[in-house]
Amino acid sequence: MERHNIKWIFGGAFVLGGVILWITLRSHGAAGADSMPPIAVSVAKVNRSDVQQLLSALGNVQSLNNVTLRSQIDGVLTEVLVHEGERVQRNQLLALIDDRAIGAAAAQARAEKSRNEANLKIARLNLKRDENLLAQEAISSQAVDEQRALVEQFVATVQANQAALHAVEIQKSYARIVSPVTGRVGMRKIDQGNLVHANDVNGLFTVVQVDPISVVFSLPQQDLSRLQPLLDNPNHAEVIAFDRVEGSELARGYLLTSDNQIDAATGTIQLRAAFANAKGLLWPGQFVTVQLRTGIDRDVMTVNARAVQHGPDGTYVFRLKQDAVEVVPVTVRYEQGAVACIGAGLSAGDQVVTDGQDQLKAGSKVKVVSDDSPDAHAPAVKVAQQP
Repeated sequence: MERHNIKWIFGGAFVLGGVILWITLRSHGAAGADSMPPIAVSVAKVNRSDVQQLLSALGNVQSLNNVTLRSQIDGVLTEVLVHEGERVQRNQLLALIDDRAIGAAAAQARAEKSRNEANLKIARLNLKRDENLLAQEAISSQAVDEQRALVEQFVATVQANQAALHAVEIQKSYARIVSPVTGRVGMRKIDQGNLVHANDVNGLFTVVQVDPISVVFSLPQQDLSRLQPLLDNPNHAEVIAFDRVEGSELARGYLLTSDNQIDAATGTIQLRAAFANAKGLLWPGQFVTVQLRTGIDRDVMTVNARAVQHGPDGTYVFRLKQDAVEVVPVTVRYEQGAVACIGAGLSAGDQVVTDGQDQLKAGSKVKVVSDDSPDAHAPAVKVAQQP
């Protein structure tokens, strides 16, 4: 059928408040639509590429070792050898407690042991002499048995003295406060010169391990099937920590372990990732965003996620066709950051609109003003070229 451009004019007169109004309605038909200027849009190209499969979550930085140092003896805190916030090494001496009373008790226990060792030596000499006399039948066997029992008694006494001396020496070692881990010293709870008591609730100060450090985060239970192979992988799955405010990368680590059960209240499972933290960018108690790499989706159709529109009939895109656009229904497998992975509806090389869709309909004339393809603007989620 031949297409004609139809123009019509319709007019009418109306009386309003004694005033005659003449209204004319005019139509320009299809020719008017063709005369509209093209709509400025941004486009992106559809590509085939390998995409990292990532799971994102909010995480909390936690030290792998957080130790509160408390005194195990009563005494005066005579010296503090570290400053608040200072990095310390394992077994480094941090503080001293007055140990003079314990030293005196150790000297007394040592002297008691020496005295009983001397008695044991005499008893053994007497036993040897009595055994010689018994061989000559110059003494009764009962006397020898009594002397042998006396030797055994002194042996037990010396052993008890040794145990008592060891216990005192252990008490004396408690006067030296050493760091059990390599880490950073926290705020001091008590100053030198104060009397401290065994197992004070507040302790002296804390030492937290900061390198390596961990991040604890939770993921929904439906992701468990993707997580289980990662926990058994000896090469460890990569985890990246980002600053929540600036979005900058803080550290790269690996998945360390998971909890042994799902939280029934939230339907999530808790996981822990470990990170090297030589620069101290991760701080205990800090909240970060983590991305867990679960694998790579090979050779999938990808496009800028802003191209995907949602309508009553499902998802669709505006595909560029010469200088106009057409509406194309698409199947979206998943969206990951700024990248949408397309299951059906598009082909590699297609150009789709990413900005300006609110003014478009099927057949609208467009003018491309910018290119949002990954080649022009890198997406938020990196597209991997190799595992």
